[in-house]
Amino acid sequence: MSKTVYLLEDDPGVAAVIDRVLVNNGFKVDWFRSRVALLSALKLAQPDVFLVDLGLPDADGLTLIREDIGQSGTPIIIVSGRGDIMDRIVGLELGADDYIVKPFEPRELVARVRAVLRRSQSHAPEGAQDIAKFAGWTAYFSSSLLVSESGGEIHLSTAENTLLRLFVQATGRILSREALLNLTAGDRLENFDRSVDVRVSRLRRKLKHGDNPHEIIRTIYGAGYVFVAPVEWPTTLTLDAP
Repeated sequence: MSKTVYLLEDDPGVAAVIDRVLVNNGFKVDWFRSRVALLSALKLAQPDVFLVDLGLPDADGLTLIREDIGQSGTPIIIVSGRGDIMDRIVGLELGADDYIVKPFEPRELVARVRAVLRRSQSHAPEGAQDIAKFAGWTAYFSSSLLVSESGGEIHLSTAENTLLRLFVQATGRILSREALLNLTAGDRLENFDRSVDVRVSRLRRKLKHGDNPHEIIRTIYGAGYVFVAPVEWPTTLTLDAP
């Protein structure tokens, strides 16, 4: 079945190019020119991935991600002419999974969309479990959800969910920035050097939320990061609980 892409782009020419290349590669594309139109469509159906331009007639794309779709659990790719490093960092901090700067090669766009979808839908390695408990949290990886001991819920972006799974599967071991970048970037054609640092920082903030104030991911300067909390892999919990 074709994957559905919700494209938020106010330039008809750019939208036509993106629509054509994605449709020719097996995707279904729904195009929206404004935040209002997108939010109206979301009341009826959810896409498999968002492509979001930052310059919109009725909102800034970063505001849309922060307030409307950043916690939806659906992968988000920013496609923008704004290539400033701060725009990239802020986009990733708000929950975007990738950032493509215009102009771009059509095949690069297709590769990025496929890579993000692969990461969002990938299953754990054979024999791995989808639920982990650590430091007062229960992580439900198949639903990208963290649940605290008090019952509070925090949604993870696709990239954050992938990153957390890597950490809990390697608790006590140092993971280098390069290794994390390779493991979370898939077959991206252009890696953004600071993306791992930005996502680790965002994940740290979520793990310190509420009744979980302790730092779980430590920085080992010059080496990388280490997940320091003991991890349990319960077999009796089910994913329909939260």
